[in-house]
Amino acid sequence: MILGVIADDHTGATDVASMLVRSGLRTVQIIGVPTDITEAGDVDAVVIALKSRTIPADAAIEQSLAALRWLQQRGVQRFYFKYCSTFDSTPQGNIGPVADALMQALGTHYCIACPAFPENQRTIFKGHLFVGELLLSDSGMRNHPLTPMTDANLVRVLQAQSRSKVGLLSHLQVAKGAEALGQLVRQKIAEAEKETSGVIDIADAITNDDLMVLGHALADLPLVTAGSGLALGLAAAYIARGLVKADAHAAQLPATKGRAVVISGSCSVATNAQVKHWISSGKPAIKIDAREIAGGQPVAQQVLAWHAQQKDTCLIYATSPPEEVAALQKAFGANALGEQIEHCFAQIAQGLVAQEVRRLVVAGGETSGAVVNALGVQSLKIGETIDPGVPWTSGQLGKPLMASPTPVLLALKSGNFGSEDFFSKALAMKGAQSA
Repeated sequence: MILGVIADDHTGATDVASMLVRSGLRTVQIIGVPTDITEAGDVDAVVIALKSRTIPADAAIEQSLAALRWLQQRGVQRFYFKYCSTFDSTPQGNIGPVADALMQALGTHYCIACPAFPENQRTIFKGHLFVGELLLSDSGMRNHPLTPMTDANLVRVLQAQSRSKVGLLSHLQVAKGAEALGQLVRQKIAEAEKETSGVIDIADAITNDDLMVLGHALADLPLVTAGSGLALGLAAAYIARGLVKADAHAAQLPATKGRAVVISGSCSVATNAQVKHWISSGKPAIKIDAREIAGGQPVAQQVLAWHAQQKDTCLIYATSPPEEVAALQKAFGANALGEQIEHCFAQIAQGLVAQEVRRLVVAGGETSGAVVNALGVQSLKIGETIDPGVPWTSGQLGKPLMASPTPVLLALKSGNFGSEDFFSKALAMKGAQSA
């Protein structure tokens, strides 16, 4: 294995895995840190999907270090800490604390942070993160229910949560090309060794060409931290150096029989538009009432009874506009309500399997984590990309749901990703059709 990736949520894991597969690297995604002697198989890269983005920093560090040790035991020497392209975090973490801990564990004093993903309009210029033409702080992320992002200056954001000295690899430096940037990075490594706490540089990137330059310049570092975009540059560098051979069939998935359903828990601007598009097209949908969940009503059972009567593919959603989310959080508490909704989705997912559903499109990182864990899926093979950052994947339903391993197709979508017609587009793809 040439690369080990530690991702802080499930959709982010499939996001970066899809970039690696797109480049021709045979990639497997493992759900959580294996507790046994699980082997990854004959692959080029392994992505370990954690659910550590919004948990306490100490727990996120513990899980990330456990993932690192598992990868090291399998001979991996290059590591990638993957977080969201909108740098989702709080003043306490978890990006900074986890990056610091990984640097210390690897004995390195220097790494970079680069959430840029130009194909999804996430760009970094002079250390500031843009979502389309808007600064991060002016985008819909300012209203995120768990990790509101109100500052676009990534140097400042990361410095608030990291003990490392946070600097900048400017676009002017990146524009000089891979060779010049590589020389600069080696100089920075030497200088960082004088810093007791290490150095993390925010790396500017506004195009895929910038990511390619960064990938070639940083390919020998033991650790990078980034969104999924940098995976394109690193994979290209590994292939160019002969460290791995591109596989044209890396994205093939097995055919799967069964019904399909869409589950949406994200309240992002993009997902709100996708839910609206589905409903406006006249397709069946049912909204989960968060107040009924908080009141102890049997919402999951009611939803499953409704679904059992439907003939067409359905949407089951808790997606709501920001003002409604804010009111609900004020009434019931953000964390408590979030956990209750995730538990409800987990029950629904298990019930859908009993109704012969074998193809699921899931919107939202927290929701995806709840669904995948509820289904007992241990690992995912990465398939064809639906929209940038979102592939179809294939896994096996585990016990106690099924007596024997049963294939399931999953499209795990970050809330912020995908076109308005994403749900329909995903289900219409040839590889997602019922066999």
